[in-house]
Amino acid sequence: MAHLLHIDSSIKGEQSVSRRLSARAADAWRAAHPGGTVTYRDLGAHPLPHLDTAGGLARMVPPEDHTPEQGASWRLSQEVIEEVRQADTILLGLPLYNFGAPSSVKSWVDHLIGPGAVDRESGAGLLGGREFIVLASRGGGYAPGTPRDGWDHAEQWLPHGVSMTGLEPRFITAELTLAESNPAMAELIPLAVKSLAAAEEAIDRLWTPTSVTV
Repeated sequence: MAHLLHIDSSIKGEQSVSRRLSARAADAWRAAHPGGTVTYRDLGAHPLPHLDTAGGLARMVPPEDHTPEQGASWRLSQEVIEEVRQADTILLGLPLYNFGAPSSVKSWVDHLIGPGAVDRESGAGLLGGREFIVLASRGGGYAPGTPRDGWDHAEQWLPHGVSMTGLEPRFITAELTLAESNPAMAELIPLAVKSLAAAEEAIDRLWTPTSVTV
């Protein structure tokens, strides 16, 4: 049975463009996979704890020697890895905060890198072969030739961040999402509308809906 892992990370709730895009993609996936199962994780509402001095070294200590804090951190990492292992498709809503990924996404990646996702001896990734689609949103413009070309460090970083696992993200991005709410960007509204429409069209082409007859 097909299995989708749907992850959001925006803290903006219903105002979030990345949540809107990921929800659209999840609906399209369900239409194409009747009877499929969905696991949902909301990193914006319930972020994973960052690796810290109390539990973060769990990945470098044999499980039988874990402190209680290390044991808790280890079990959480195994939960995160198992969610990905069970999924055929992963959707990640990824807004751009201060030119980078939300810290909650960095924490998710940190928990994902470990035994079960990476072979201890060879270093080979164990999570490859899955469809990993990133629904990204950017408040400004970062296209080639613009003043902030290259400032989007979220899209630059994520493929490297998960590379050890074998996951290969594919990005669908809407930008200039702040144009309608920022008077200084008013002249960019037509470009923002075009960018959002293009992202929605790309999502709608991801899977072919399956007709179910009764």
